[in-house]
Amino acid sequence: MEYRIEKDMLGEKQIPADKYWGIHTQRAIENFPSSGWPVSGELIRAIVTVKKAACLANLETGYLSADKAKTIVAACDEVLEGKLLGEWPIDALQGGAGTSTNMMVNEVLANRAIELSGGRKGQYERVHPIEDVNMHQSTNDVYPTAVKIAAILGFKALSDAAEKLQGAFQSKEKEFVGIVKIGRTELQEAVPMTLGAEFGAFAEAFARDRWRTFKCEERLRVVNLGGTAIGTGLGAPQRYIFLVTEKLREITGLGLSASENRVDTTANSDPFVEVSGILKAHASNLIKIAEDLRRMALLGEIRIAAVQAGSSIMPGKVNPVILEAVIQSGIQAIANDLMITETTSRSTFQINEFMPLLAHALLGSLKLLTNACGIFERCVQGIQALPEACQHHADISETIVTAFLPSMGYEKAGALLKEFHASDQKNLREFLETKLGKDLVKKVLSPQSLLSLGYQDHG
Repeated sequence: MEYRIEKDMLGEKQIPADKYWGIHTQRAIENFPSSGWPVSGELIRAIVTVKKAACLANLETGYLSADKAKTIVAACDEVLEGKLLGEWPIDALQGGAGTSTNMMVNEVLANRAIELSGGRKGQYERVHPIEDVNMHQSTNDVYPTAVKIAAILGFKALSDAAEKLQGAFQSKEKEFVGIVKIGRTELQEAVPMTLGAEFGAFAEAFARDRWRTFKCEERLRVVNLGGTAIGTGLGAPQRYIFLVTEKLREITGLGLSASENRVDTTANSDPFVEVSGILKAHASNLIKIAEDLRRMALLGEIRIAAVQAGSSIMPGKVNPVILEAVIQSGIQAIANDLMITETTSRSTFQINEFMPLLAHALLGSLKLLTNACGIFERCVQGIQALPEACQHHADISETIVTAFLPSMGYEKAGALLKEFHASDQKNLREFLETKLGKDLVKKVLSPQSLLSLGYQDHG
């Protein structure tokens, strides 16, 4: 392998000659063999977007020459188009509040810009990673701004996925509207309902998730770009500070807003905790509803479509593997919420030095939950109702007598149950038909009556 030599304040390092990263990235590779997790591609693209906005602001204010700005913007555009994919080697868990990631982007963009200007990698007199690509910036305003951009885009994707999942449940609600089944509370039989109503309740939960995730952009749109190291803007000209967020807004198409108090926005990461709580609520719904569907399949009320063989030793066994994957994704997102809370609460004074873990957890949860919604949607589309089993569970349940309380009262209903227990019959519905008449039983236990939201009081 051929190398080039680069220098910094600590000395010299060999850099693989064909790589676009530089000495700071090389040190980070050696310093942080932490988790094996790469820096999120969404975060890389968001940082590159910030670099492009900063470059255009520095060009317009006269701090960057047109030639340098042209090559830096071209390098940014290449990354945003999906090129240079193998140039981001450092670990997601790193010290320094994200400085290594920021410098990695600076170095890759600088070296690609140098090539585009006709030079060779490492000729930083042409385009310098810090003096040009990072001009008027600090990791402390670039990195959190980029995390917010990546998160906003992630929330948009999650909201769309939750909408589709909601729609899948609504379709099943209509399909199952006339199927009577027994409701359950505390894992015990409760009063009768319909399978459609049960799926409708699932749909409503995801409707709330969809709305909450859609509104998260409002919590993340205020950025501290231009605040440099601690939010005071030290080292950056006012003309740049006032312009750079406007450039970023134009590039992204997002409703970003410059913070009125960049010291606050640099030091405090609580908006990330707030939106993470919304992700946790969505994860809770995913887990709860996936668990309910697993149990309904166990009881024989629904059939989950087979997607793969379930056992390496039991022929023909099929498991609810999609639901299990959804549950695990939800558990991981809830665990990530704790990490986001911890990294925010443990930040000190004017900076959140644990931002890399926060970013990894937040963006990881967004991707996990978006993907979980996608596979869950396909699973729901394939669910089949088993009406005979639903009806059987309802017919033999003693709790269906509750539906007759308005016409006979608690004591008479209890007496009927006592009489049923003394008989040899196993099907309570059939017993009630012999005592109360088939027409009355059919009317009281019809889907329409069960879902009428109470009974009409003619008194």
